[in-house]
Amino acid sequence: MLEIIRKRRSIRSYFEKEIEEDKITEILKAAMFSPTARALRPWEFIIVKDSANKKRLSQATPYASFAKNAPIIIIIAYDTDKGNRFKEDCSIAAGHVYLEAVNQDLGTCYIQISDGAEGSKGDPEAYVKEILDIPDHIRVHCLMPLGYPSKHHEPHKDTEFQESKIHYEKY
Repeated sequence: MLEIIRKRRSIRSYFEKEIEEDKITEILKAAMFSPTARALRPWEFIIVKDSANKKRLSQATPYASFAKNAPIIIIIAYDTDKGNRFKEDCSIAAGHVYLEAVNQDLGTCYIQISDGAEGSKGDPEAYVKEILDIPDHIRVHCLMPLGYPSKHHEPHKDTEFQESKIHYEKY
């Protein structure tokens, strides 16, 4: 598992290559196997492949522009009628998406939507909800563009491990 974690990078450029459906399914399984508060499983996943919608979603925040070039975008959302740990549950699912994407030789990048993003014009969450006809009780946490990385990224190295960040018993 540590090898997959070492290879995990935020990927923002992709080959123009369709992603096989079985790989998408495996990534969604990984997300749905993630833990949630009280095991309520209130997350929802929206898959966007349409070029026009990807282009519009790429305008949600100043940091999303690259998303239009990904073969798909996975939106991680949350049903507030079913749970109350929106950020926690969705963030764990996003982590699982990251790791299974690497396992499938794909790449992704977390694009924050909830709570806006610095430099955003308006409310990114409301913008995404309007594009995708998402009902009021569903919150949008993030976009995760997904594709085959167009360039090689070096894995994390042991030199990034910092013992000074570890504290025992007290700070």
